[in-house]
Amino acid sequence: MTHHSSSTSQLTLVLGGARSGKSRYAEGVITRLTPPWVYIATAQAFDDEMRARITEHRARRAAGWRTVEAPLALPDALRDAGDTPVLVDCLTLWLSNLMLDDADLDAAEAALDAALDRVAPTVLVSNEVGLGIVPDNALARRFRDRAGQLHQRLAARANRVVFTVAGLPLFVKGGPDE
Repeated sequence: MTHHSSSTSQLTLVLGGARSGKSRYAEGVITRLTPPWVYIATAQAFDDEMRARITEHRARRAAGWRTVEAPLALPDALRDAGDTPVLVDCLTLWLSNLMLDDADLDAAEAALDAALDRVAPTVLVSNEVGLGIVPDNALARRFRDRAGQLHQRLAARANRVVFTVAGLPLFVKGGPDE
């Protein structure tokens, strides 16, 4: 299988909780394609624990990956990737970064929608944050609500939606080989 496709987008949305196996699953989807691949990281290393997590993720990836850090400029990074298969990890960190930056979320999400009009395979990883208790503060509730709205919009346009639980993929939309 090569990484070029027809004129339709190949968009996969991978959702799951913390340590559910979503990143590992997403990496497996991309690495079945011909390298090179682009890994767009939205994490920012503000402390030693986060630096260790980023190092762990990088160590897991084989040769053939080019990492692009895009804590805020995700749409630009997607456009810059051209026709190379892309893995974005993760959308909820990107959304959190935007909110902490007081960015215009509607404009940022519209830019993301436009940037996803790409031919190359794109795998988006995001945390499902709507399964827990209602957050006790307005900012956290706003974040949860925006994440849920973003996930619904992306799931509607994705070819495949996968929910990971305990390292196992559940195919919500599309199947394993689509």
